[in-house]
Amino acid sequence: MQTLNQDIKDRSFKSAYLLFGDEAFLKKSYKNRLKEAVTGGDTMNYNYYEGKGINVPEILGMADTMPFFAEKRLILVEDSGFFKGGGEAESLAEYLPNVPDTTCLLFVETEVDKRSKLYKAVKKYGYAAEMVRQEPAQLARWAAGVLAREGKKITGRTMDLFLSKTGDDMENILSELDKLISYTLGRDVITDADVEAVCVTQVTNKIFDMITAISSRQTRKAMDLYEDLLTLKEPPMRILFLIARQFNQILQVKELMGKGMDKSTIASKLKLAPFVAGKIMLQAKSFTKEQIFSYVNLCVDAEEAVKTGKLADRLAVELLIANHY
Repeated sequence: MQTLNQDIKDRSFKSAYLLFGDEAFLKKSYKNRLKEAVTGGDTMNYNYYEGKGINVPEILGMADTMPFFAEKRLILVEDSGFFKGGGEAESLAEYLPNVPDTTCLLFVETEVDKRSKLYKAVKKYGYAAEMVRQEPAQLARWAAGVLAREGKKITGRTMDLFLSKTGDDMENILSELDKLISYTLGRDVITDADVEAVCVTQVTNKIFDMITAISSRQTRKAMDLYEDLLTLKEPPMRILFLIARQFNQILQVKELMGKGMDKSTIASKLKLAPFVAGKIMLQAKSFTKEQIFSYVNLCVDAEEAVKTGKLADRLAVELLIANHY
């Protein structure tokens, strides 16, 4: 992302940019910054295309059109599916070496196949930026900066508590920060009590609590958490996926603990916040390696049972939670 920042600062733009990845906040932020930097708010030399079925010849024709009383024309293409490979995207890939100096193409996509011709063409003739979920230390610095601009202070411990509730989605973090700032109007220090009072625990954190309940044989509590997630309209198969991911993470931590690694080393190696690594280490101690493997296999079996129609998705997760090893 350093390249993007430098291009925006220097106002020296490449012929094509691709923003992709699962961090929606960063994609939206850089999309808006590039749009403002290239057009300066001018709508006359700005063209926007969205969704499947976009007319590629129309884009090419517009790209060859000189901007009206401006240096650049910006063409923004969003969620087109062009980067899955094949189709009319091939002609876009062939066109990229010939984009006029007066045109800038900006693609913002959710799904990207890095083997596609268009992706490779953007990398060669422009710049492709993958927006991934940020590491905990980066999120903590960013969140502290947002608070500082509002005259708020927060300790490292309280920040850890805050991020343990919000997860790593920057859009959600910003929303929860806004709530904290409003809640603490007239005070400059944010406390643990403030975080507990207004911040909503995200789905992934409820999954964490569910695994803790399973490890301590608190089946009723685990079931109650499952019901909470269903009430929040979380699909059972997504809950199953998150449970499987959590057990895989516990297995990784268990193996690193077996090699004598401490919390900070494990956190660094797995790109986890130290407080998260500490919590998973406690969970790992509650299971033998064989038990963790068994739960991982149960998740695989549950998914297979749902896909083959042997079990309803909701029941499959309930049976998984009720299993005791």
